[in-house]
Amino acid sequence: MKIDIWRFLGAGRFPEESKRKLGVVALLYFIQGSPAAILWEVLPVYLRLQGISLAAIGGLRLLELPYSLKVLWSPLIHRYGDRRAWVFGCMIGVALVVGLLPLADAAQGGAILAVLVLALTALSATQDIAIDSYTVGLVRRDEEGPANGVRASAYRVALVTIGGGLVLLATVFPWSALLVMAAVVFVLLGLAAFRAPRLDLPVEARAEWLGGFLNWIGTWNALPLVLFALTYKLGEFAIGPMVKPFWVDQGRSVFEIGLVPTTAGIVLSVAGSLAGGVFISRYGTFCGIWALGLLQAVSNIGYALVAWGDLGRIGLYGASVFESFTGGLGTAAFLAFLMNVCEKEHATVQYALLSSIFALSGRLVGGLSGLGAERFGYGNYFALTFLVSLPAFILLPWVKKWIHEAH
Repeated sequence: MKIDIWRFLGAGRFPEESKRKLGVVALLYFIQGSPAAILWEVLPVYLRLQGISLAAIGGLRLLELPYSLKVLWSPLIHRYGDRRAWVFGCMIGVALVVGLLPLADAAQGGAILAVLVLALTALSATQDIAIDSYTVGLVRRDEEGPANGVRASAYRVALVTIGGGLVLLATVFPWSALLVMAAVVFVLLGLAAFRAPRLDLPVEARAEWLGGFLNWIGTWNALPLVLFALTYKLGEFAIGPMVKPFWVDQGRSVFEIGLVPTTAGIVLSVAGSLAGGVFISRYGTFCGIWALGLLQAVSNIGYALVAWGDLGRIGLYGASVFESFTGGLGTAAFLAFLMNVCEKEHATVQYALLSSIFALSGRLVGGLSGLGAERFGYGNYFALTFLVSLPAFILLPWVKKWIHEAH
């Protein structure tokens, strides 16, 4: 059974050392997804039950700006300390914030709540820097395919187990007790980060972080790279916020929405991420970003066809299955690309820059999605999101120069 699992991950031929690395990657990205589960899965439910308006809950997404600005303090993580210690420290901070959430009377005033949410996003973003940097340095080029499938999957598993688990338990236990329990779990996850082997950056790389960064990004040749990071997932970002409202307006029940695009969707995206990792390990990163990315983009057309043709429940289910699975494929490909183009000695700042750009474009486009769907209608808007995906593929001939394929 164990051998079958490694073969499924595309790591059957790998030595035991590589397999242990995949276990470390899974642990670290489960840790990385845990604060995000509070932000995206738990807080909207918790705050709505406290009587907070939808507008206020949506406005809290503006407090996720640290994800788009984290490159500004990434040199601190690069220059000082053990990256595992950064993860531990951030998780202790996350635990403290989550434990304090019940003390913030959100219904009476949002100032304390806003400070806590901003602290949570800043700690989560800082932890992301350390984990992404560590992983780029840990994984060899030939291990990147399976590693990216594993890390995308582990992140989603954290969203389900931490986020969905807390919401489910809220039907039995009071929120204050649940949030304290979550804080204890976060402390334990922080301690678990030290199970990863120590991985130090060279002294020269720490000292010369600015030179390493500028040599990598400081020419016009980097413009296609930046534009590609900005545009590769625009179609997914544009359609994502409108999928659940589309299901509602199609007359589907809350049970169906919870079962198909939510629960089954996450399972399928995990399967897609793992399959994408296997594909990349066999065919390479460049092939992965165009082939898997194109499938991800085409999936938006499925929802457009449902909206245009009134294809009913079966058509809607089929569009959801295809979109969820190919979303996992595209995520694995994009993560593999980000890891691949970064230099291992300077990945802290380099990866932080690209992921900051990626996060910024997602929040901007997602914020406009409702206006687009209202203006053009669901079918036309979903088709437009497919067209929005295409400019990234025009950049592929220039982006290919940045990719280090394993031989």
